[in-house]
Amino acid sequence: MYKKGLKRIVDFSIAIVLLIILFPVFFGVYLMLIISQNSAFFTQHRPGKNSEIFKLIKFKTMNDKRDENGKLLPDAVRLTPVGKFIRSTSLDELPQLINVLKGDMSLIGPRPLLVKYLPLYSERQVRRHEVKPGITGWAQVNGRNTINWEQKFEYDIWYVDNISFLLDIKILWLTLRKVLVREGISSNSSVTMEPFEGNK
Repeated sequence: MYKKGLKRIVDFSIAIVLLIILFPVFFGVYLMLIISQNSAFFTQHRPGKNSEIFKLIKFKTMNDKRDENGKLLPDAVRLTPVGKFIRSTSLDELPQLINVLKGDMSLIGPRPLLVKYLPLYSERQVRRHEVKPGITGWAQVNGRNTINWEQKFEYDIWYVDNISFLLDIKILWLTLRKVLVREGISSNSSVTMEPFEGNK
């Protein structure tokens, strides 16, 4: 019952409340980004439930600097000082509450990854798309960007098989705790997460 209907009601209700409460923070981050880098939002197509594509919204933490061949520079180079602070506090995720209201995402679920990863998943790994992606999830509270891809996907699949109201409440609480201590923001060798290159 929770997975098939009540979860959506909970998502919508909490997202509305959070957007109202956090509006001053939302607007403050928006102004900070507009003043420092002339743009505030980053949008990108991501696969959602059943691999259907939607447009993800985040606060923009990197510039668009490219090399002489027109290729984007590495994340570590493009991460701005303001962006580094916003990322470290996870404030860059706030606009995804709009995705939750639209029904593209859930508060809790496997993180929406890049479209280009879709053909690289194993038959088991693609099961992460059986549910809506989330702003946070079981993998995020069990290592986030500090665990490898195989571990991350196993946590995602475990969540798909064990969705419940109590589990979502637990994940929300653990997420809040991790955000407050700024844990697991980066991998051991990157400011974000190394690209997924398929199963070896």
